[in-house]
Order: sequence, then C-alpha cells, then structure tokens
Amino acid sequence: MGSMSIWHWLIVLVVVMLVFGTKKLGNIGSDLGKAVKGFKDGVKGSDEEEKPAQPAPPPAQVTDKGTIEVEAKEKTKQ
Repeated sequence: MGSMSIWHWLIVLVVVMLVFGTKKLGNIGSDLGKAVKGFKDGVKGSDEEEKPAQPAPPPAQVTDKGTIEVEAKEKTKQ
C-alpha cells in the first residue's frame, strides 16, 4: 500500500497534463533547461577568469643540475 506502482504515476501524469496543458509543461521544461545551461556556463566562466594568464617561461639553459650550457668565443689579437 505504501509503494506507488506504474499505474499511480501514469494517473498523476495525466492529471498534471490536464491541469497545466502540454504547451505550458513544454515551456517549463525548456526554461529549466536554459537555466541549467546558463548555470553551467557561469561556473565554467568563473573558473577561467580566476586563472591568470601565465607567460611562457624562458627556455632553460640548464640541462641538468650540475651542467650549464654557454657559448664560448675566441679572442682575436688586434
């Protein structure tokens, strides 16, 4: 007696459709979908705004912790 069968839910659905009409229910559904989409876009947009754009780091000249690459030039006599 406490559980609702499929027939109970179908009767409730028919009553709701008779009270509100299919057009109004469709509008409510589309409005709800737009609200959820707007909320998702707002959450995604705020995540992108919080992260500042970081410039690319300059190329490192250190190949490992003990070695530094440099360019050597020869001195010429004048």
